[in-house]
Amino acid sequence: MIGLYLNYVNYSAPYIEIGVEQEDDRWLVSQLYYQDWATRQNIAIGDTILAVDGGPFEDHNQLKYKSSILSANELTIMKPDGALITIHIKQLDIPQQFTYILMIPACYFFITFFVALYLHFKQRNTTLTNLLILFMLTVSLAYVSSGASGKLDEIAIIVNRSSMLLCLVILLHFLRNYYSFVKTNWMFTSQIKFFYVLPLLGFILGCVGAIYPALNGALSYTVLAFFFILLVLILSILLLSYFKYSSPQLKILLNSILIPFLPFLFLYALPKILFNTYILSTEISALFLLMIPFSFIFTQLAERLFNIEYHITRLRYYTIFSTIFTLWFAGGLYLFAGKKLGISAMSGITLFTFLSLVVLFYIKEKVDYRKRKILFSTKGDYIHQLYTAVDKIGKTIKIDELLEKFADEVSIHLELDDVSVLTYSYETHEFITKAGENITILPEVIEEIRLGEIRKVDKVYVAFLHQDTHYKRALALGYNTTIYLKDDKLLWLELLLLYVNNFIENTKMVEELLGELKHMKQTDNSQLPWLNKLLWLRFEEEKYQLAQELHDTNLQEQLHIAREVDVLINAKDTEDIQARLAKIHQQMVASLHELRAYCENLKPPLLDTLGLNAALEKLIRNVTERANFVLIYTIDRLYLEDERMNLMIYRLFQELLNNALKHSCATTVEIHLKEKADGFKIIYEDNGVGCNMEDIVVAESMGIRGMQERVKAFNGQFCIDSHINQGVSIQIMVKEGSEALDYDAHSG
Repeated sequence: MIGLYLNYVNYSAPYIEIGVEQEDDRWLVSQLYYQDWATRQNIAIGDTILAVDGGPFEDHNQLKYKSSILSANELTIMKPDGALITIHIKQLDIPQQFTYILMIPACYFFITFFVALYLHFKQRNTTLTNLLILFMLTVSLAYVSSGASGKLDEIAIIVNRSSMLLCLVILLHFLRNYYSFVKTNWMFTSQIKFFYVLPLLGFILGCVGAIYPALNGALSYTVLAFFFILLVLILSILLLSYFKYSSPQLKILLNSILIPFLPFLFLYALPKILFNTYILSTEISALFLLMIPFSFIFTQLAERLFNIEYHITRLRYYTIFSTIFTLWFAGGLYLFAGKKLGISAMSGITLFTFLSLVVLFYIKEKVDYRKRKILFSTKGDYIHQLYTAVDKIGKTIKIDELLEKFADEVSIHLELDDVSVLTYSYETHEFITKAGENITILPEVIEEIRLGEIRKVDKVYVAFLHQDTHYKRALALGYNTTIYLKDDKLLWLELLLLYVNNFIENTKMVEELLGELKHMKQTDNSQLPWLNKLLWLRFEEEKYQLAQELHDTNLQEQLHIAREVDVLINAKDTEDIQARLAKIHQQMVASLHELRAYCENLKPPLLDTLGLNAALEKLIRNVTERANFVLIYTIDRLYLEDERMNLMIYRLFQELLNNALKHSCATTVEIHLKEKADGFKIIYEDNGVGCNMEDIVVAESMGIRGMQERVKAFNGQFCIDSHINQGVSIQIMVKEGSEALDYDAHSG
């Protein structure tokens, strides 16, 4: 709302800045800021100002602030010879003020506003992003208010003075958080909130200036002084940080701020403070500052906030097409109606056309993406036909069903009645349809045709579909009527044949795998090469992980001990050798305990010697020593015929208790092993933080998947119930004698 108001002030009256002085109760023109415009309007120094915007000049509000006419829509002037002139001023009469005070600030404000909206609604709501949004909006307000405050609007003066200081304080706050984000030490106080007193002071100074206009000059210098101090502070922090840490990220960040600030600092701010003049006007020098917020997005936050490269490439692509059409349209418009419309109307229509085309391209892209599956009719869009056909065929799991679905899809999309999948037998050397109808096609044709090829033989289209050791499959089209297929239909069919060939191969593999699994139960000595290979690869993966873990932990500790001993062997000073040997001995003992723990995890030694109960008791003692919770447990003595179940139970206990240690944050944990008449039952409960069941399914976290697979291998039941802040409850039930998945029998 503030930005819209400031843009309205800029639009309400053109900025003209005519200096006046009082002489004998008359107000005479003493200075002309836009000399070319004044000459065209027949305004000269010494003319008498009679009225501004239809009212007496003495009542003009801007005289309260300074002896100038800063903005006006209409002037009444009396020339020295007594002639009266009424001048109606339009925005385009002075191109400089129209560009720098109205158009560029308005465009920048709305671009910044929409970018801020995009960041707010599309990106993660982080503190860093929010500070960037606030910085961008504050800079845009400071820029828009500069023109309105130049017209001495009270609200614009207040906004300008407070936003100039606020944007630098937000920038300082942003930098503090950014340093933390990139893990770099912040070289200034972390209490940035105290600096927000400065924009509040700017607000107060703006209010004072509105009440006492005579103080505006001194108040403006005060705000500029604070602005300069904050700017020097920010640049000093960046420079010192860069020279101290030499970080590429800080270098880019420093350039992003330093380069745009240099023109404003040395060409406007410093000359204005020191010499009460400037080299570049505030309108032009402020343009460089506008680069800063967007330079942050491009150089620092592009990959973290959104894919800026993708958006830039897409915008460039749309801009090229929009520019070409806009030039073509503008040329035609000028040719047929250029004299009637005029340059200003032509420019507005051309700009509107260009922007409308860019927006239209974006809208079209969104609509095409959302409606891509139903945008075109299935009759005319063969890509969509291919998509729907593959989607339907891919849902089948049997070859016969797949071939039948394939023939139906071809018949529907090509609008043919005579479509059949033929199977050519190498034994009988003939094609036989699924219905048993014989179709005579020369074997030579079948031998020559290649995979995916479509050939017309007499009035029949023959498409080679699939081949194995016993059969060759082909598709026959139009064998009862004469047909002609266009190139686009043939291309669609050729692509579909390639997909279906892969589907048939995959479906055959699934059918063969299911057949092998069914026969596994009929013989104990059946050997499955693919299963042996799978298990071998799994074992190799486990060995690799174990080797990597030992290399990163225990082996590194042993190497450290070896280096310590080597230092002692070559040491000349033997005064503290006893203490150093004692320290090395402690390290060796700790390393041995760690290695023993690895071995016990791999193969619990008590499990084979003293049995399951003793192994579980020791495991629980070790957990109790490390736990911050009360562990309640009962362990029934089990009499299991299958010794593999003992190891499975131990691993389940191990995983459940490790989860309790690492993740539960519980105060009480219960775990019970209950004997059943036909097996056993494990009950686990804790009062910890719990979790969302959907998160467990998606993330497969906390070893749940591994426990489920262990239980499933013995055809057991695994039930888990958990809610956030309500703990976890797990029940495992296994019946001995169930048909377990016998991995060991096929480990080779």
